[in-house]
Amino acid sequence: MRIIEVFKQAFDSIRVNKLRSSLTLLAIAVGVFAIISANTAVLVLDTYFKDTLSLMGGDVVTVQKMPAIQMGGSWQEYRNRPDITFRQMEQLQDRARLAREIGPNVGFRTTRVTFGDRETEPNIPIRGGNEYYLSNNAIDLDEGRNFQIEDIENARQVVILGAEIAETLFEGSDPIGRQIRVDGRPWTVIGVAESRGAVFGQTLDRYVVMPYTSLIFVYGRDRNIGIQVRAQSIEYIEDTIDELTGLMRTIRQVAPGDPSNFEVETNESLANVFEQFTGILYLVGFIVGGIALLGAGIGVMNIMLVSVNERTREIGIRKAVGANRKAIISQFLMESIAICQIGGVIGILIGIVVGNAAALWLESSIVFPVAAAVAGVVGMTVIGLIFGVYPAWKAALLDPIESLRYE
Repeated sequence: MRIIEVFKQAFDSIRVNKLRSSLTLLAIAVGVFAIISANTAVLVLDTYFKDTLSLMGGDVVTVQKMPAIQMGGSWQEYRNRPDITFRQMEQLQDRARLAREIGPNVGFRTTRVTFGDRETEPNIPIRGGNEYYLSNNAIDLDEGRNFQIEDIENARQVVILGAEIAETLFEGSDPIGRQIRVDGRPWTVIGVAESRGAVFGQTLDRYVVMPYTSLIFVYGRDRNIGIQVRAQSIEYIEDTIDELTGLMRTIRQVAPGDPSNFEVETNESLANVFEQFTGILYLVGFIVGGIALLGAGIGVMNIMLVSVNERTREIGIRKAVGANRKAIISQFLMESIAICQIGGVIGILIGIVVGNAAALWLESSIVFPVAAAVAGVVGMTVIGLIFGVYPAWKAALLDPIESLRYE
């Protein structure tokens, strides 16, 4: 029997039993939708996360008190670690040999920034850095200049604005050389950063950066900081991590044999942790979808058993004119697979559309989960075979004489 004819019979069967078939297709579509939408959304997050990390490059290393992404361990243990201080960073600058462009990454406070009668919202992050802050955070200048070593050493009251802050305060006019006020203190604008867009719906352009030495005089030195370090090249990244780990253990007086009370992270290590997280999301999606598909498979078996019962006379006629058991089994198996494939395709299409809603929200690229879609098609074929075997076998065993007498 040709496949086109079999699928045509499957469609006819669905049209004859619209309500029953629709419920079965809905169950299948929901199960496939759960898997495909979860896979698509996670793929969007994974792609976006890797694209975001790639902006900084692979040669930047961060030393910090707590892990950026926690996938285990006790938060109490991390919280009780001693702070990483400016003094420790300065000791690291003096002792490091492989590492270069060592600088702090620390938020001092959030507050309002003003220029004349214009002002921002009171939630602007005030960040402290040195001459390496922009390069270590992959920030390019749109106009003006970067911090110089003299600005840091002399604790000058100069500032680099994020693109959104510059637009809010100056509305297109030249901000370079103008004085803004932060908590009542004057700061001279020396640069404006290029716009970098948004991450997870949050802008990356709402901040001001000042020399950390200047901010220490205003807000104090006693705080936890992160230390950003750039390796000489990608080839030296592991050696740089080893050097940083050894130096920080010495500076923080960690006893031999004790675990380090700080984290040394790279973009690659963050990506590996994120892959573990996305792996959990994939697993949850498959479990939820698998449970739904199990119920859908039972529904397919039920509708095929009902179909066999309703078409008993048809089966008897086919056997009477020469159809063998193999032909009957093939017909009902193909109908079972057809029903599963129809529901599967509906679930795949809706799942891809819904999953890519995350891409629209993140302003990321649209993705198509090829592997998940292919697995969905194959999975629907397997489910159609597994749950269609018994009804098909039952149809093949019907006695042709008794079938012809069936009313």
